[in-house]
Order: sequence, then C-alpha cells, then structure tokens
Amino acid sequence: MRLDPANYSPEHFLWDFEDGIGRITLNRPERKNPLTFESYAELRDFLRDLCYVPDVKVLIFSGAGENFCSGGDVHEIIGPLVYMDMPELLDFTRMTGDLVKAMRDCPQPIIAAIDGICVGAGAIIAMSSDLRISTPRSKTAFLFNRVGLAGCDMGACAILPRIIGQGRASELLYFGRSMSAEEGERWGFFNALVEPEDLAQTADDWARRIRTGPTFANAMTKNQLNTEWDMSLHTAIEAEAQAQAICMQTQDFERAYRAFVAKEKPVFEGN
Repeated sequence: MRLDPANYSPEHFLWDFEDGIGRITLNRPERKNPLTFESYAELRDFLRDLCYVPDVKVLIFSGAGENFCSGGDVHEIIGPLVYMDMPELLDFTRMTGDLVKAMRDCPQPIIAAIDGICVGAGAIIAMSSDLRISTPRSKTAFLFNRVGLAGCDMGACAILPRIIGQGRASELLYFGRSMSAEEGERWGFFNALVEPEDLAQTADDWARRIRTGPTFANAMTKNQLNTEWDMSLHTAIEAEAQAQAICMQTQDFERAYRAFVAKEKPVFEGN
C-alpha cells in the first residue's frame, strides 16, 4: 500500500505535509535531537517509501528547538555498540548507511534547515541533503575521529569532498573539529546563512520555489547528480542527453514554451 503523506504518523520524528511540502522534524530537543536505532530505521523506511509518493514535491529536514541533531544517542546507541559482536555492528553500520542511500535515492529535493548543534550523524544528514540553510550560531562536526572511529562513516569520504573539496574534508574528518557557520558558507557546505528567526521561513520559501518548479525534471536532476559521480565525461554527457530528451516529452516542457510565447510565467504540474 502506498504511503499517504496526509495521514502518516511516525513514532520517532514529527511529520507535517501541506501543499506538496513535507517537513521532517527530529523532536528530542531536551537532548539536542539525537538519533536512536528506531529513529534511524523509521527515517530510512519512510524515505524509501517517498520514492512512490509523487504528491510530496520537496522535503525540509530540521530539528526541534535550537539545535539540528547531536548524532547518535550516547546512551541508546553508543553504549550498546560497545557490547555488540561484528555481525551486529555491521548490521548497524549498514542500516545507518541505508539512511543516506534513501535520502539520495528519493526523487524529492531535500532542504536541511540547520540551527545550533549539527554533529555526527546530524552532520551526515545535512551533508546528504540537496540544499543546506544555516544560522550563524550553528556548529557542524564530523566527530567520529574524536570517539575513536574512522571518518569514513555513512558516505562522508565520498560525499563531503565533493561539496567542500578533498583538503577541507580531510581536515574535518581527521581532526573532528567543528566547522563554523561562516566557514561552512565560505567553503560551499551551506548555501546560505540566515538569522535563527528567519530559518524556518527561508526554508519554506525555498521549498515553495522547488514545489512550483517542474517536479519530474527536478527528480531527473537529482538522479543525474547522483549517478554521474562515477561516470566518465563522455558517459555523463550521454546520460544527460537521454535524461533531457525524456524531460522534453513532459507536458511541463510544453507548458513552459507556451508560457514563454504568451509572455506569462509557466505553471508546472509535474507531468
């Protein structure tokens, strides 16, 4: 049965859906919104299901209160991991990686609205989003090194260098230090910095711009951004030629043409 976004009630995060925009909110503000085994799994399954929900045009990912996400819960995840054997640990690390895969595979563009603490798995969620808006007081850290783990967690060594470059990614992953909001914007990790009181509205404004755009074509853009990572230039150009030819068969493409001729703004319907 296909997920009904208007009536979905998750157990481990908040969900709001209105007029094509879905909002995921991590909701443990007293602990700075950490993740648990259960919330990882529910987010993964939910994002997988969204592949088949065309009514949802765009997603906003945020945290309740004044923080985004403090990563895996120390008592509910980190502690139990110490006592697990290798097969159990591998099950866990594959599950967390599957959340990133689900974020990248869902056709809806994801906007991360980041305030305050954004560390560990929280930084990974921000990294795996398509667009990132932050406040000046945010602190982002891929702090796996600081807890005795490798920086290669949940795709960080694959995705982060593509956003901020190999040298800067290496610095964050080897040192585990916090990246300030100003650094994040300068390095290209954040698309924009806004004041905390403007964060939600800015994310909504961006989501509305995407929602009113050509949904099918936006999904195709996200798909090509993913798949062209490991293509040669010639293969990528051919893939884009095929993708664009498919988009040229959509009614939204014809709507845009007719609107241009009539000197009107196109109204896209996603087909």
